[in-house]
Amino acid sequence: MRLSPSGLAVPGPSRRSLLRGAGGAALLAGAGIPLLSACGGSGSSSDPKTVTVGSNASDAVPKKAFAEIYAAFKKQSGVTVDVNTKDHNTFQEQINSYLQGTPDDVFNWFAGYRMQFFAKKGLASPIDDVWAKIGGNFPDAMKKLSKGEDGKYYFVPLYTYPWAIFYRKSVFQKHGYEVPTTWDKFVALCKQMKKDGLVPIAFGDKDAWPAMGTFDQINFRVNGYDFHVELMAGKAAWTDAKVKAAFDHWAEILPYHQDGFMGRTWQDAAQSLVSKKAGMYLLGSFVAQQFTDKADLDDLDFFAFPEINPAYGQDTVEAPTDGFMVSKAPKNHAGVVKLLEYLGTPEAEQIYLKADSSVVAASTKADTSAYSPLQKKAFEMISGAKSLTQFMDRDSRPDFTSTVMQPGLQKFLQNPKGVDSLLSSIERQKKQIFASS
Repeated sequence: MRLSPSGLAVPGPSRRSLLRGAGGAALLAGAGIPLLSACGGSGSSSDPKTVTVGSNASDAVPKKAFAEIYAAFKKQSGVTVDVNTKDHNTFQEQINSYLQGTPDDVFNWFAGYRMQFFAKKGLASPIDDVWAKIGGNFPDAMKKLSKGEDGKYYFVPLYTYPWAIFYRKSVFQKHGYEVPTTWDKFVALCKQMKKDGLVPIAFGDKDAWPAMGTFDQINFRVNGYDFHVELMAGKAAWTDAKVKAAFDHWAEILPYHQDGFMGRTWQDAAQSLVSKKAGMYLLGSFVAQQFTDKADLDDLDFFAFPEINPAYGQDTVEAPTDGFMVSKAPKNHAGVVKLLEYLGTPEAEQIYLKADSSVVAASTKADTSAYSPLQKKAFEMISGAKSLTQFMDRDSRPDFTSTVMQPGLQKFLQNPKGVDSLLSSIERQKKQIFASS
């Protein structure tokens, strides 16, 4: 994730184009680019009154928000947090080598598969002792996101945001549209919007990542959370008939996507929703960034992607979640436990959200009284979900998503009839990538 100048959490081309998996750091080292190191460059501090944190929060708003959390923690505990901040993309490119070297005690990272990857490699410490204290603050779906494959906890979530279908309330009122809860109603609404002269679904895939979010929604609505996670982890086959069924559904609504999407950024696509030329837009809640006029922002609303398979309903929500992990051998274990227990409290989340209102708290116990109507709805959607996914490039290997899935989905968008050969190609490449270390 990158952060816009306003501090809003938004996916961007830099986030995905620069992620090249676990091997990328070695290449960078070979090219003479300095690798990440812990505070002081020689490992974490052994000072019992200091905990070191490796941070990817290099943009002004999150950096300030975290500083305020750590100041409140020091006041409460007497423990100083020594923060080692690196450029967001550099941090992500080099994290594998960083964790194998002498990392800081704690580091910022992402929930789900991206967390499990390092836990499985033994580069992170389990924190079940922390969760024994903070578990009551989080919904079951958030707990699931914080566990490794071994069933132990490795992650403390801080904030999140949902993907959903955004629309203008005034446009729906003007035309008498109703929010569709099923696939058939959704397709019917797309057809009606087209008749009414609207672009049914705003869409821009110039940077190649928005299509991944569309696939995620359709796949877990058609095939359920468990299959979706297995597919992202390389355990299920892309040639499975279930995957073909997801693409068949997508092909059904492709005629209602905005034309010229290969040359359009997500921001440009959002402008068609702002100007009321488009009826709907599937994206993360960061789309609100484009609604700079308060009256327009107040008119913005969203609904969950409609049900496709009644067996799974609308029980899964895509909610990229950021938080903290512990390195394999922290120098100050007692201080780390204290810090993570604090980070898992509603108080810590509220300090962060006061500085960055673009996201919502991961905890169900956080005070939502200061939330905007959109934030409140986002919070309710996430906290009420049975299962939470991240995003394709967080739920899978980043080298696979960037080199195979991004171009693969763009091929589908341009030629949906060639899906069978495309899926065979994806499966072949997946086997090679996931077989590597």
